[in-house]
Amino acid sequence: MKMWSGRFRQSLDPDFERWQRSFSFDRRLLKCELLASSAHARALKAAGVLSSDELIGILQGLKQIAEKAAGEPAFLQDDEAEDVHHFVEKQLVTLIGEAGYKLHSGRSRNEQIATDLRLYVRATIDQLRQELAELCSVLTDRAEQGTDTAMPAYTHLQKAEPVLVGHWLLAYVEMFLRDAERLADCRKRVNVCPLGSGAVAGATLSLDRESMADGLGFEGITANSIDATSDRDFALEFVGALSLLALHLSRWAEEMILFSSQEYGFVILPEAYSTGSSAMPQKKNPDLLELVRGKSGRIIGNATALMVTVKGLPLAYNKDLQETQEPLFDASDTILQMLPLVTGWMKAVEFNKERMQQAAMSGFMNAWAAATYLVDRGVASRLAHERIGKAVQICIERSCELQDLPLEELQSISPAFAADFYDSLKLSSVLAVHDVVGGTAPSRVRSAIQVTRKKIEPLREEAHAHA
Repeated sequence: MKMWSGRFRQSLDPDFERWQRSFSFDRRLLKCELLASSAHARALKAAGVLSSDELIGILQGLKQIAEKAAGEPAFLQDDEAEDVHHFVEKQLVTLIGEAGYKLHSGRSRNEQIATDLRLYVRATIDQLRQELAELCSVLTDRAEQGTDTAMPAYTHLQKAEPVLVGHWLLAYVEMFLRDAERLADCRKRVNVCPLGSGAVAGATLSLDRESMADGLGFEGITANSIDATSDRDFALEFVGALSLLALHLSRWAEEMILFSSQEYGFVILPEAYSTGSSAMPQKKNPDLLELVRGKSGRIIGNATALMVTVKGLPLAYNKDLQETQEPLFDASDTILQMLPLVTGWMKAVEFNKERMQQAAMSGFMNAWAAATYLVDRGVASRLAHERIGKAVQICIERSCELQDLPLEELQSISPAFAADFYDSLKLSSVLAVHDVVGGTAPSRVRSAIQVTRKKIEPLREEAHAHA
């Protein structure tokens, strides 16, 4: 029986009927639907709509549906169910008889899907934060292993200054920690319960909304039934946060691809996450990295699809909102599949520390430190910049580095140069001069690693608490 068929005299066009169903993708919400339905059933009992026996029968029936779905994959192959709500009602009536129809008293599919999606997004956020905690932990471990090696940092893809490998990796940890914070902030707005909103104007029965929300672990209830049944900004915000996370993953992947090329040679691709060429026997291709980069575009596309779907909808519920589910599910699936693989890659990757260290010692990356040397001796910053620029130009003409210029020639550029200038050009001195919080001085990086671990630990504890 259709959930809405009483008013109709003519059957649906068969092609349209198949086309408009959502059960093929919203069946993944079955667990959420069963939880929400159990909460609604208890509220119906409290409102006097269900007897004790009917409540027990419905709760047992819902439990049986969950058990069947878990143990029999074919159980979810239903060519008649219009959506997950229809499927549950059908199965419940089959199991316990007409009492199953009473479960829909005082509620609408509009509030059901809004509730199911909030439960789904909340659970996904908790899972993602756990995965991000693991990724950040691995990155921090690798950063700690890189506190004895320098590498070039780049601006405009040109060599800029040397930094510690650990400092470089911690930059990604900061990005991913912000992503975890964004998801936690999104969770606050997700975690309100629409049950009791009805189709648009509120439930027609005196249901205890606070009790239903509490039973489902929500922090509160939605304040307006129109908004509750038509709102999807929680889904847009969630996928928007995923798109930022995907963007960070894509930047990470792009840099690892560049650094694994022969021209850089900083990164040795782990074979477990790479593939070969069908034509060129020597190739080892960064397929995981390239797929991360490619799939990130897909997630950003899902965020755009969601916004475009919702942007012109009048209040309240419209069938268009059915189209918000697949982009949401796809974005969630894509990022959930991606994060453990990225973590595994980071555990397995090797860095060519000798090549990185060597690259950090050429290309005038000590030029700012050289200018700082002059500033420390009373030369105005702008003039120091100009004097070192002249010295660099001489070096370029002679194909040498700053430390190769004779002191007499340096003093002809500025009398502030002295014999100790050459010590300031050594890699250890160049790193040490960046001795500020957030800088790449070795002591600052070691301190940053400890601070970062303290940031990650509460994230791991919270994620496990929600698991």
